[in-house]
Amino acid sequence: MANELGGIWHAEPDLDGLNEMRRDSMVGHLGIRFTEIGPDFLRATMTVDEKTRQPMGLLHGGASCALAETIASTGATLLLDDDSHYAVGMEINANHVRAVRDGLVTATARPLHVGGRSQVWEIEIRTAGDDLVCISRMTIAILERRPPKP
Repeated sequence: MANELGGIWHAEPDLDGLNEMRRDSMVGHLGIRFTEIGPDFLRATMTVDEKTRQPMGLLHGGASCALAETIASTGATLLLDDDSHYAVGMEINANHVRAVRDGLVTATARPLHVGGRSQVWEIEIRTAGDDLVCISRMTIAILERRPPKP
């Protein structure tokens, strides 16, 4: 279903709403911030600092995975009718190809497959200089909301 952006989203996404909803979670703790919604992509940033570095002073692979999973899961959710379905992560993989010690990294997520029961997203994390830091792929299960059992 297309929206005003002419894109893939179920409803018109709102950056401020996305950032506010995730503020009191690990997303907020890591400083992940949604920055752009395109017709077929979602973008977010994360600062490489004491919250996201491993003991050797490099961007922690787990922080990169958290950024990738956050942006892909959010994108998957934005494709769904939230009243009838929800998205849960099934698998994520990541190839860490460049070390980063500081600065801002930007993740861009795009769907590779959007099905009724699953979605597959590709996420690129890059430096401000556009160097590839991490390439990730995430598989997401699409589940039907069911009324609670009495």
